[in-house]
Amino acid sequence: MALSPTISGMPVAPRSGLRLMHVHAHPDDESSKGAASTARYVAEGVDVHVVTCTGGERGSILNPKMDRPGILENIHEIRRQEMERARDILGVTQDWLGFIDSGWPEGDPKPPLPEGCFGLVPIDEAAAPLIRLVRSFKPQVMTTYDENGGYPHPDHIKCHEISVYAFEKAADPTYAPELGEAWQVSKLYYHHTFSYGRIKALHDAMLEHDLESPWTERLENWSRDPEWEKRVTTKVPCGDYFGVRDQALLAHATQIDPDGFWFAIPRELQVSVWPTEDYELVTSHVPTELPEDDLFAGVEG
Repeated sequence: MALSPTISGMPVAPRSGLRLMHVHAHPDDESSKGAASTARYVAEGVDVHVVTCTGGERGSILNPKMDRPGILENIHEIRRQEMERARDILGVTQDWLGFIDSGWPEGDPKPPLPEGCFGLVPIDEAAAPLIRLVRSFKPQVMTTYDENGGYPHPDHIKCHEISVYAFEKAADPTYAPELGEAWQVSKLYYHHTFSYGRIKALHDAMLEHDLESPWTERLENWSRDPEWEKRVTTKVPCGDYFGVRDQALLAHATQIDPDGFWFAIPRELQVSVWPTEDYELVTSHVPTELPEDDLFAGVEG
């Protein structure tokens, strides 16, 4: 079903010719980070392409209802099918880079990463298929994770590394010309989905409404970094598309528990308290003024 091109009930002008590329580590990341702003841009006519670095082969089953025989044994194919459903819900196109999930290393000390996994692939080799995609899709805007991966999963950190590398190298006509004609992406952003400010605001709103907050324990153990919290530059209004985001999340049934923390806060409360998805502008080759409310600020006009 096509999305209606409105923001807060008001019609918006089509933005054909604009292209946005999200680079993510695993299937489900595209739905848990920036999905509502993705849906907004799709509704406005922006061509949005998702790049998924790995197949999520070593992901755990995080939804108890899916923890049954045959699921874990076929997790790779099941997660591909989940990604296809999420892709259709969001209205995006998508490519797999084809690397193998590194898994989450557990223990003290942590064990070495498994041989052949994404986290161990040399950066130039890992970035090559992404550079090819950047040069063929020609996005004006790219998003990825910060230098800590958003959280320190080895695949998220590697995703950050190859995204920054590809952003630079794709524009260099002397670098790997066999990967396509050089293309300069105008802007690079990092996701800031799970910021302290957002989580605390939602937590406080739940308590004000005499509701149990799913964030109590996490906030108690949160090691705040005031400098990191100042890095948000761009807040994209997209509350009208939180429902699309939620449907895309639910498509990843092995990863998202519909009775878990993802849906513990009423959507209406989310829209009233924090109706944006937040980003950090890292590099811009077009003039723009901060703060922004649009990833394409400076690109149009």
